[in-house]
Amino acid sequence: MKLLTESQRRRLRANAEIADADPEPVVKFFNPLGAAKWLFTELAEDGDTLFGLNDHGFGFPELGSCSLAEIAETRLPWGLKIERDLHFRARAPLSVYTEAARNAARIVESGPEFDEALKRHAAARDTAAAGRLTSPQPGR
Repeated sequence: MKLLTESQRRRLRANAEIADADPEPVVKFFNPLGAAKWLFTELAEDGDTLFGLNDHGFGFPELGSCSLAEIAETRLPWGLKIERDLHFRARAPLSVYTEAARNAARIVESGPEFDEALKRHAAARDTAAAGRLTSPQPGR
């Protein structure tokens, strides 16, 4: 199985072109024999460098870059490889997954850590939106 479809590759590249964005993860990879997971939001111009949330299963998820080629070349026991989660659908921006992962010490897609991060993110967004609506207009 190809790790990235052409559609995912285009979305990842488009996200990489947006400055200061907080996009939803486009793709999730996982180790079928372990706890490692990756949620990627961007693909650099070189077509190899992915950016996103990386969790190697040691309790310290972090934001960073990974090589698509290195992930694809990873060989696991019994001939297995790193896989793409065919059923993954992002529910929130990467910042929500990052906050939840830091609180849970692993990437989570549901549960109390994810729900709390989602609530805090929504509250911050609503506060920012309310501030824009109530700020005084120049010349009025």
